[in-house]
Amino acid sequence: MSPLKLDRRKFIKGSTAMATLASVGVPTMAFSAKDKKYKVGLIGTGWYGKSDLFRLIQVADVEVIGIADPDAHQLDEAGKLISQRQKSGKVPKKYAHYRQLLDENKLDIVLIGSPDHWHALQAIDSIQSGANVYLQKPISVDVMEGEAILAAARKHKKVVQIGTQRRSTPHLVEAKKNIIDKGLLGKIAHVEMCCFYHMRANGNPEIQPVPDFFDYDLWVGPGPMRPFDGLPHRRWWRTMMEYSNGITGDMCVHMFDAVRWTLGLGWPKSVYATGGIYVQKGGKSTTADTQTATFHYDDLDCVWNHRSWGTAQDPEYPWAYIIYGDKGTLKASVMKYEFIPQGKGETIKGDVVFEKEEYPEDLKEKDIELQAAPATRAHMKDFIQAIEQGGRPVADIEEGHISTASCIMANMSMKLGRPLAYDPVKRIVIDDEEATRLLSRKYRAPFMHPDPNEV
Repeated sequence: MSPLKLDRRKFIKGSTAMATLASVGVPTMAFSAKDKKYKVGLIGTGWYGKSDLFRLIQVADVEVIGIADPDAHQLDEAGKLISQRQKSGKVPKKYAHYRQLLDENKLDIVLIGSPDHWHALQAIDSIQSGANVYLQKPISVDVMEGEAILAAARKHKKVVQIGTQRRSTPHLVEAKKNIIDKGLLGKIAHVEMCCFYHMRANGNPEIQPVPDFFDYDLWVGPGPMRPFDGLPHRRWWRTMMEYSNGITGDMCVHMFDAVRWTLGLGWPKSVYATGGIYVQKGGKSTTADTQTATFHYDDLDCVWNHRSWGTAQDPEYPWAYIIYGDKGTLKASVMKYEFIPQGKGETIKGDVVFEKEEYPEDLKEKDIELQAAPATRAHMKDFIQAIEQGGRPVADIEEGHISTASCIMANMSMKLGRPLAYDPVKRIVIDDEEATRLLSRKYRAPFMHPDPNEV
């Protein structure tokens, strides 16, 4: 149990009741983020939670008031690093339980970088506490969780920005503006998306005692309880469908969201997927090592492929999207883009922006994704702008919900072996009662699944 001795039933009840860049459209802080010092909290102090927070510190006047994590060692490390980054030099207050962080502090902004299975409860509680939220993707592990977060954000009129920062990636913004929006592709009728990284953790670690600095019961939370076989951080939890949406939920959600933003697409008409564990059968991992998913629109299919084994189809674009038109093709990744015209014409290329000179501290940050740092900074600027000026951020919660839920539908389709069509108004899978029941996962007692109608 949690060393904080919090009443879990009370906790559950509360959880459910509560200049170049400018030319291509990337936010450049034309607004004044210096007019107010934002009180910030961070839930989940692992790799990407800290990375997101450090990008926010770089572009806005903030004071990190408190941080929460069930791992005391991660808390201590994060507290020290944050004190070195923020202007005040203060170490933020540290909490094992995020509810204590929310209950004891009035926060303007909460960043959530915890594992996927905690996102919904933490996001809803943060919104109900009065905070605006920056939520990592995928926003949920089931579709109804996403509906509940969306409903809470709208009801309480809070800005929720999702960490699908491809929408703020400078060279991809440039590609959208100069290639897609100018109609250089002509009639677009097919999209391919892929990830061929060997990123699927696998293995057979032995069951072991839970270390005294880690509250495993709290970490598992609403998810199913697995025997403890080592600290789950960074890669291990992502290889378990018990706590994640697999590689499709982790990597496809980025590329599919980027495609939807680039082409102005909403909900797909239907989703169909096949796949499974075809090659890497030897370990405990429950995520698919191979998957193909088709997100169908009128006169357009967006097709996802991932393999965590073998070689990439195109080694220069191992994690990417390719948009095909009758006048040309656009290849795009986190590192570059390339427009190849049909017939005669000039190839147009663009490369990633790093901003190393403007933010030299990036070069000293452990495990930083240098190519993603400018995108996340621009994403944070857009987030602050939405808070200060009103309106929806570029990766608004509704957009994050569509992209996340579509990937979850792909996993459901793979499991059921048939195409699925989701109706976001009725919140059902059309003509499929069995699939509709899968829109909500069963929570571990006594946790209660959030209801979109009661947030």
